Amino acid sequence: MSNLKHIIVVGASAGGFQAITNLLSVLPDKLPTAVFVVMHLGKGSSSKFISEHFDKFTSYECRIPEDHEKIAAGTVYIAPPDFHMLVTRTEIRLIKGAKQNRFRPAIDVLFRSATAAFDSSVIGIVLSGMMDDGTSGMSAIKRAGGICIVQDPQEAAHPDMPENVLKNVNVDHQVPVADMGYIIDDIFSRPHTAGLAIPDDVKLEAAMDENMGSNIEAMNGLGTHSNYVCPDCGGNLWLIQNEDSHRFRCHTGHVYTSNVLLEEHQKHLEESLWVAIRMMEERKDLLIMEQGAKHLLVKEELDLPIQMLKALIDTFDERPPANESPLKAQTNSGNNSLEA
Repeated sequence: MSNLKHIIVVGASAGGFQAITNLLSVLPDKLPTAVFVVMHLGKGSSSKFISEHFDKFTSYECRIPEDHEKIAAGTVYIAPPDFHMLVTRTEIRLIKGAKQNRFRPAIDVLFRSATAAFDSSVIGIVLSGMMDDGTSGMSAIKRAGGICIVQDPQEAAHPDMPENVLKNVNVDHQVPVADMGYIIDDIFSRPHTAGLAIPDDVKLEAAMDENMGSNIEAMNGLGTHSNYVCPDCGGNLWLIQNEDSHRFRCHTGHVYTSNVLLEEHQKHLEESLWVAIRMMEERKDLLIMEQGAKHLLVKEELDLPIQMLKALIDTFDERPPANESPLKAQTNSGNNSLEA
């Protein structure tokens, strides 16, 4: 919209409710902007409570948008639970697309769409949260010439999200939330200069998000086919390597960072092992019932593999170093030990 000099997109997760409150309280009044907020919320969270709470701390109107609502300056738009929020040049989209990094709404979805629509006029802010949603979106903003701000991890209640952005994106500002108001005011006080061209892959993936899926030909234009399958739908996954961090996407629309995909595979593996244990326990009971006096031998024969499976599950608590993703290393080496 012509009356928007910049738009501001904000992402937060665990610990983010207070961080967003603090950010809105220091946001300068009457800026020619609209603010879009994605916070990871439970499906049953109260949108009305959240918007009314934020309304108390800013002069901007805080609201939960409707699908296809026109963007208006002076407004803070908050993504409702269980919907992705995207933006076009003139309006807001709310869609029930596939979850990304296990979340809906997802921060990356908003940030990518904002970059595709507003190029270098986007200011991206990542606040407190766990895991790494927002990293890919911040990379898209940076690659198009936008401005990236992250909460100082030492201040964040949960530093994972800010730290993951810092590891993968050359951000413009790493500051406490209290200082963000001054930085934003300074950005708006300067003439806006044209940024970089919007990367084709950002535009392509933003379109996929809005269309809630894609075809195989389009996926081949975004990444390379991998040997992994989607934990949520069982479809093929494509490896996207246009950023410092690796991501995987299926043509249905599910997206995973390598760390999240590794956790999903572990979860499904553990579930399968417990099914195997349950079936072996049932077989043991049935054999004892049938063989009577021989039950001790049967018990010994089946107890050993059952204990071995339980011991294997116990090893799942032995996590790799925080800065190392085994799945990423396997992908780089070509050793896909989690192949379909």
